Amino acid sequence: MTTNCKYCFVTGGVMSGIGKGVVTACIGKVLQFRGFKVSVVKIDPYLNIDPGTLNPTEHGECFITEDVWQFKPVFESDERSYRISEIDQDFGTYSRILGIEMHPSHNITSGQIYLSTILRERKGKFLGKTVQLIPHVTDIIKNRLFEISEKEELDVLLIECGGTVGDLESSIFLEAFRQIKLDFPKQTVFVHVTLVPYSKAVGQQKSKPTQHSVKMLQSLGLQPDIIIGRSEVPLAKDIKRKISLYSNVPEKAVISNPDLEVVYELPILFEEQGLGDIICDLIDLKAKLVSSEASEVTNYSEWVKMVEMYKKANKIVRIAMPGKYFNISDSYISINEALEHAAAHQGYTPELKMINLAEETDIEKELSNCDGILLTPGFGERAVEGMIRSAEFAMENKV
Repeated sequence: MTTNCKYCFVTGGVMSGIGKGVVTACIGKVLQFRGFKVSVVKIDPYLNIDPGTLNPTEHGECFITEDVWQFKPVFESDERSYRISEIDQDFGTYSRILGIEMHPSHNITSGQIYLSTILRERKGKFLGKTVQLIPHVTDIIKNRLFEISEKEELDVLLIECGGTVGDLESSIFLEAFRQIKLDFPKQTVFVHVTLVPYSKAVGQQKSKPTQHSVKMLQSLGLQPDIIIGRSEVPLAKDIKRKISLYSNVPEKAVISNPDLEVVYELPILFEEQGLGDIICDLIDLKAKLVSSEASEVTNYSEWVKMVEMYKKANKIVRIAMPGKYFNISDSYISINEALEHAAAHQGYTPELKMINLAEETDIEKELSNCDGILLTPGFGERAVEGMIRSAEFAMENKV
């Protein structure tokens, strides 16, 4: 197998929910600034075929694609196919930042991989061989990635592996990544995103969680080329040096990813730290000439202007959101982002008031100081009465 595409693998350590999806999209953004055609694959290690059947209070909402994919576990057979157009919500982040649409096949789950393996064995596709995780399952994973990169004629394919390094369920995907690195050493780069916590007790950032996470990755045969430290404040120079020494990564490749007022500022911060140039050097990419008339999505100057627009939005608009899936903030993330984008273009910053409806909820009290009301979607009878009372309040008070 030969391929002209470059592959950027993004893994996460220490804990989940530290922003691998945003980092992956922002790496793609700095490559777009250099004129490269990029796309993203998200790997989810759960056994569901797609996230469409997952409870939104457990996993957050899905991203709905323009295309419907007929997933056929066994090519050219009479096995049933599965219609997929609901994929992981990280694709919303990818689309917003990269400005591209992605096919549902870009969301690979363990369920898809294992179903394909078992049904192919039943159809005799392995020609009587003993079917094993290595090489049969890893080959299916690799072929999915190669098919996407070749079909779409990409310069760079970014692959985010969901979960955390050390999770048993994702180990087979990391093994497939290792094999790709072995076959294409000059075409692959590994980025590891870790948490660098701040200890108030001693008044300094701590690198030990990152050290352990990198050792776990190394024990799987993977050496990160770049480490991105997720932290509340920018990484101190001594912490960068320590992470570099213990992780076998050059100090310049230890990148800071602090909390930001506007998440879209992260590609700019990555540029300031030279991340784009580091990646290009590692996988031998020569930046293309980018026309000054390039689209707003891929033009660096236009991106800077957009970030400034967000920062200058200083008026406040209070929006109430009555609903029932507020156990986690990701349940209505598409609505939250839509409100934030619309408000920023009008010079406003939205304050979203999540109202978890119950029989004892005082609707009038909750909605009294809000400028607008957005009734959130849901399933079943629970909270319907609260929604009706919220709508009545809006009509009677002309909110």
